[in-house]
Amino acid sequence: MSRKLIHNPNHCPMIHATNIIGNKWAPIIIYVLEERKLRFGQLVVFVEGISRKVLTEQLKELEQKKVVKRESFAEVPPRVEYSLTEWGKELLPILSQLCTWGAGISIDSDDEKNITIQKRV
Repeated sequence: MSRKLIHNPNHCPMIHATNIIGNKWAPIIIYVLEERKLRFGQLVVFVEGISRKVLTEQLKELEQKKVVKRESFAEVPPRVEYSLTEWGKELLPILSQLCTWGAGISIDSDDEKNITIQKRV
């Protein structure tokens, strides 16, 4: 099987995919929303280490990319819930495979410039 050489990155499916899930927080947010709707405060707790500002930015970005759905309720106090769209749910098996692959490697790092990746035996 031959591979098609893609000269224009705008037409590369791999680049499109990594633009959606290729940052630090997106896969974690998608994973946390796998089985349930969550409110913003719950997401802050479940996505350990993320700031409120970054979470807000990531949720907006994932919503624009049609991965996450934001649902507002006309209540006092206002309530907003986040969940995965059907398209977002399609990413779950892919992220699961990445997780399995990641669990099978060992990364040793003294700093960002000296990273050694080895297959675990």
